[in-house]
Amino acid sequence: MAKILIVGAGDVGGRLACLLAAQQHEVYALRRQPVPLAGVQLISADVTRAETLTALPKGLDIVVFALSAGAGGEEAYQRVYLEGTRNVLTALQDQSLQHVFWLSSTGVYGECQGEWIDESTPAQPATATGKVLLAAERCVQSFSWPSTMVRLGGLYGPGRHRLLRWVQSGKAVQISPPSWSNRIHVADAAGFLAHLCARVITGQPVLPLYLAVDDAPTPQAEVLTWLAEQMQLSAPPALTVDAPTQGKRIRNQGLRETGYQFMFPDYRAGYTQVLQLAKGA
Repeated sequence: MAKILIVGAGDVGGRLACLLAAQQHEVYALRRQPVPLAGVQLISADVTRAETLTALPKGLDIVVFALSAGAGGEEAYQRVYLEGTRNVLTALQDQSLQHVFWLSSTGVYGECQGEWIDESTPAQPATATGKVLLAAERCVQSFSWPSTMVRLGGLYGPGRHRLLRWVQSGKAVQISPPSWSNRIHVADAAGFLAHLCARVITGQPVLPLYLAVDDAPTPQAEVLTWLAEQMQLSAPPALTVDAPTQGKRIRNQGLRETGYQFMFPDYRAGYTQVLQLAKGA
């Protein structure tokens, strides 16, 4: 079994830690304020403070970064994603890691007119935060260990009710031209990472980059209209935009080729679970 460190044990990282622990791996989870996770050894540390990273486990096989900036804006991204990542990797530089996984975002792509994106598309961020994420990816790649960037689409799942609140608020949505959206359920984000870890452990190939989105890039208006129907509310009114952006459509071919099987392959499957849990809350 492998010895694995999860750096940032929030929604995705915490789920991943529990999945790996349930598979009998020796799992450590690092976060500023640890919360109990079944079968996981907790480490209280702050990636932005290098002095707190002096007692990381030795003999690690895999490190997974699942960081969260905790706030928006370039400064927070720089401090956590770039400097925090560098601090952790520097603290581990004497270890012989098999692999490093770093959770990034499809926000590193600047396309916004409905273009199709896949792993061969050059990352050309249009925002300051996207540029920081790309710099952090390159920081990981500058170290000697094999590494993989996993660029996540929009995360959703239990407790993540932004689109439910949108429907409830009656806020308008761009209808035409469509504004494309891409997402992945938090359970599948963690599940896919566990799947990749298993491939490393069993000696199967793992690519340097994966786009982690479900099977169904979908116009945002379609998702919101479907949610409104399920919630028995009025559909959001149509929004007219003078210079509309249309988002991007992201292919998950690389993910699919690993053999991963989605629990929630599209927004209908995933939001059915979210709505059921919200109703029971």
